[in-house]
Amino acid sequence: MKWQEFIRSYDERRDIAIPGDNKQAIEFCVEQFIAIAKHSIETNGIFTAALSGGSTPKAIYQKLAEDSYRKQVDWKKVLLFWSDERCVPPDDTESNYHMAMTNGMETLPIPKENIFRMEGEKDPEKAAERYEQLIRQKVPSTSFDLIMLGMGEDGHTASLFPKTHGLHADNLLVTANFIPQKHIWRLTLTFECINNSKNISIYVLGKAKAEMLKKVLSAPYDPDALPSQKVGTAQHKALWIADKDAAQDLC
Repeated sequence: MKWQEFIRSYDERRDIAIPGDNKQAIEFCVEQFIAIAKHSIETNGIFTAALSGGSTPKAIYQKLAEDSYRKQVDWKKVLLFWSDERCVPPDDTESNYHMAMTNGMETLPIPKENIFRMEGEKDPEKAAERYEQLIRQKVPSTSFDLIMLGMGEDGHTASLFPKTHGLHADNLLVTANFIPQKHIWRLTLTFECINNSKNISIYVLGKAKAEMLKKVLSAPYDPDALPSQKVGTAQHKALWIADKDAAQDLC
């Protein structure tokens, strides 16, 4: 698959790719991840990625761990971060860190000192401060090579939920965000951090996401209600990756 051929411009802040069915979309995502990793390592000597939770990233991690793919990346030069995390211990099945590691990432030869999880089990605000310091120390110009994101059926992305204070976390890279509708805290990268990334991929697969995908891309701009509308800038465009089912309502 020549994955770049599927990308087209949607507007001044967003590109879109519809590679085909679920399997073809996952293949696209994996090839894009590897291409960005290889380019970043060749250019800067490291590849910095912020991983995401969700079913699509899970499938991506599983494929990256397969022999045919794992050999394509110099994993010793990869630095792993997370785009958001639930406030649970790292061995909890709800943990995004736990999901990534147990679905292939722990089998890759990434040095342990290059894996930076969000400490969801600790005080959220202090954990957010520590994670921001880590990013400032480890990520050149605090600009990730790739940030992986999803979109919830309510239009949220990372742990930036509708009408939450984290949507307005100015001058921060990481914030502790209280989600009133779920009565829980989450740790999340901010829009400032996300939109400073060199590559921003938003994975939207399946029929259940079709209605919201169309709404986010075509409705009047209202990121307080539809936070994922705020992802992407003219300088760092967001790439929306959808399968045919998710894109069924798009023109």
